[in-house]
Amino acid sequence: MTVRNAWHVLSQESLEKKMLYLSEFDLFQGLPQSDMEEITRVTTMTNVPKGRTFWPTEMKEVLFILKKGHVQIYRLTPQGKKLVITTLGPGSIFGEMVLTGQRMLDAFAETVDDCLICVISRADMERIIMSKPLVGLRLLEIMGRRLYEAERRLEELAFKTIPARLATLLLHLREQQGDTIKGYTHQDLAEIVGTYRETITQVLNDMKAKGLIETGRKSIHILDSEGLAALAEG
Repeated sequence: MTVRNAWHVLSQESLEKKMLYLSEFDLFQGLPQSDMEEITRVTTMTNVPKGRTFWPTEMKEVLFILKKGHVQIYRLTPQGKKLVITTLGPGSIFGEMVLTGQRMLDAFAETVDDCLICVISRADMERIIMSKPLVGLRLLEIMGRRLYEAERRLEELAFKTIPARLATLLLHLREQQGDTIKGYTHQDLAEIVGTYRETITQVLNDMKAKGLIETGRKSIHILDSEGLAALAEG
């Protein structure tokens, strides 16, 4: 089954609107009109609901470009524990590692909220890179940034305490959402920083007692970002 048959195309999206969406991505910015028309023809756009899981075998066949929403990339340990690698926001891509010949047989992706995703088959993306080297160079830059973030996260897991990891994560989420962070359960936070839900609950209670945060239902309001920054250095 082809990607075009496997995914539901947004019939209400005109060719011009789809092209506008694609031209906003770093990967394709500045390309000539003729190139964008070609890329638009081989790209499918689809609405994906919250909680949709992309299996490793699925990510082996296509490249995903995230227009709206957030997607979590994770692996499962042999014991079935979920280890979150990263959370991607609008403008990000995933499934790109197959273009380098690497298989991500153990990597999953899951939509954190309702998403709008552009889908390009691996074969079409390879043809685009061969005919448009600038796209290939930009893809390498994106992968380089992703690798840097992965190394930084590995360093945090190896050397920082759990309160420091959580403080670092909250400050990162604050950059995306502002002082009020929404949409993350204690289990979500635990999976991202690599610990247990009960531990996260205790650390959040300690932060609250120190006046660093206030908590609500799936929300955390940051009261003292400087105090969190100091804790993140621990």
